[in-house]
Amino acid sequence: MRLFLMNKYFSSFTLFSSLQWLFFIFANTIVVPLSVGAAFDVSPEATKTMLSASLLFTGLACIFQGWKGHRYPLLEGHSGLLWGVMLNLGLTASSLGMSYTEIGGGVATGLLLASGLTMVMAIFGWNSILPRIFTPMVMTVYLFLLTFQLMMVFFQGMLGVNEDGAMNVPVSMLSVALVIFVSLLKIKAPRAVGNFSILIGIVVGWILYVLLFPGSSPEAPAAEFSFVLFPLGAPNLEVGIIAVAFFAGLLNLSNTIASVQAAATLHGEKAEPGQFRNSFFFTGFFSLIASLFGLVPYTPFTSTIGFLQSTRILERRPFFFGGALLAVIGLVPPLTSFLVTMPMTVGNAVLFVAYLQLFGTAYASLNGAEFNSDTIFRLALPVLLGVCLMNTSPAVFSSLPVLLQPFIANGLIIGVLLSVVLEKVTDWRKYI
Repeated sequence: MRLFLMNKYFSSFTLFSSLQWLFFIFANTIVVPLSVGAAFDVSPEATKTMLSASLLFTGLACIFQGWKGHRYPLLEGHSGLLWGVMLNLGLTASSLGMSYTEIGGGVATGLLLASGLTMVMAIFGWNSILPRIFTPMVMTVYLFLLTFQLMMVFFQGMLGVNEDGAMNVPVSMLSVALVIFVSLLKIKAPRAVGNFSILIGIVVGWILYVLLFPGSSPEAPAAEFSFVLFPLGAPNLEVGIIAVAFFAGLLNLSNTIASVQAAATLHGEKAEPGQFRNSFFFTGFFSLIASLFGLVPYTPFTSTIGFLQSTRILERRPFFFGGALLAVIGLVPPLTSFLVTMPMTVGNAVLFVAYLQLFGTAYASLNGAEFNSDTIFRLALPVLLGVCLMNTSPAVFSSLPVLLQPFIANGLIIGVLLSVVLEKVTDWRKYI
């Protein structure tokens, strides 16, 4: 009987599916704490503790969301929106005339307040007002802009840009080859193989990178384990920074609505109000913990839909095992040190293919809507303006008040806000 249960729960399919989830979650997690630590110029020791905390709490957040939250296999990871805001604030510290710890402390205060309010909204059911703000059209705008933002990040990351800003041609050629290889696996290979195209791509790409570019893989950090509270700076009362972080933290809630709705559609279901409420609570809870350790707050990843569509594996069991493995890695420094040596160009190249599916999710969210020369403004204006801002250097906005710069330079925030305004001030039914 014991052997039967072991075979039931730990089949080869579950094992490889779990490993694929592990690498997917890891590839979406590892670069975030490292980049934030670099932007705020924290010590290597503090960066290591941020990385360990990130792996541990990301794994736990995934498990609790899939178990008691929205109950879908959705990566609960560091918010791309808030990641961009934090990086922008850290990299513009000198122009803001503030120290890293002052900005980091203000960010911590704002995110703690936003996380606390998110939990209160979930407990008292106030989250029901959010769908009135983030309407289906706003969610469509969000999905398109998120797709463009992520694809640009992965594309730039897979090129292997040198310190002087030039492209590393050999590394870039390997990345392009990986994109083609993983795409062919997904499209042409039998389903039994195509379902693991992400895992196969990462393993094959990692091996090829080590063989072709010996000595160029990231160095493994020292195998030490420790946690440090508020490594970016202790909470303070820098009102401007607090306001930016707090507002971005609340805007981040739109991602939960888009993600859970998309996951429900993929499963052929309709998301219930209780699923949203539970998801908001756990997002707020783990975001509060993240703020204590200088991490980017959490959110369900809409981009996971592309991963699920690529692998066609919708079961929760491999997702739970993948999250548990990640949490264990966060507690075992030697494992963390080994996985940190994965070349990020390989991870970015494979994720570039995985997230191509997200564009289809955004397109499908239109539900066959038709536009004329008037109604096209509700979609084209926020999306194209957001894309334009994404491709504009933040230095262009240096003449604006310093507290406005993080907002204006973020195309995703501005695009979503503009969409909300357009949907509230215009009755588009009159123009059909």
